[in-house]
Amino acid sequence: MSEVSVFAGQIKPKKVYNIAIVVSSFNSLITDSLLKGALDTLTQRGIANEHIEVYRVPGAFEIPLTCKRIFSSKNIDGIITLGAIIRGETPHFEFVAGECASGIQRISLEFNKPVSFGVLTTENVEQALNRAGIKFGNKGCDAANALIQQLQVYEEAFI
Repeated sequence: MSEVSVFAGQIKPKKVYNIAIVVSSFNSLITDSLLKGALDTLTQRGIANEHIEVYRVPGAFEIPLTCKRIFSSKNIDGIITLGAIIRGETPHFEFVAGECASGIQRISLEFNKPVSFGVLTTENVEQALNRAGIKFGNKGCDAANALIQQLQVYEEAFI
């Protein structure tokens, strides 16, 4: 029986990745912490500052179009998206969260490049803070690690 090929993104990268981070300014107490976690993780993974670009947008709804503009005009290998959508008293939460998530997915598929989803969708501020580094780790770190692993899987399997 032959050995099965497994591509898990565990290789050391052969190239330098150019990474963009699109971060919502809304709920900046939370998103600033997510951004710090993502930047720290990229640095730890060997991505130098000159290969990272940060784009601040007003809110999560603006993230997908910004990703599209980046892929259309820049030499970027992948994008980390960061935001915090917190449920309120109106259905606004569902509209913004759904459109943000589906928009990000469409951009990734359209450009055939990875976009990691680090946009929190929580019931309250406490949950968001917990996921931004207070209790449950930092989802900005998780999004950065996911993007690097995905880029490595592609490099390992398709290049």
